Amino acid sequence: MRIYYDEEGDFLEIMAGEPRENYGEHITKDIVIFKDEKTGEAVGIGIFNFKKRAKNLQEIKLDLPIDISLIAKNI
Repeated sequence: MRIYYDEEGDFLEIMAGEPRENYGEHITKDIVIFKDEKTGEAVGIGIFNFKKRAKNLQEIKLDLPIDISLIAKNI
């Protein structure tokens, strides 16, 4: 998983899996779903005006077709 945040542009991008050719499909004015060029499978999401929209992160609720599992490890 790759996460990129452009503070100046206030844009958050989260991509899953290996990098591949993709295209963006706006699902709202400020939210883009990135899809695999060949399969149409969702491979990421982009959120414009992220800080403005996420004053309370509960405000951003999306049903993504991506399974994400985070596990904390003691090092």
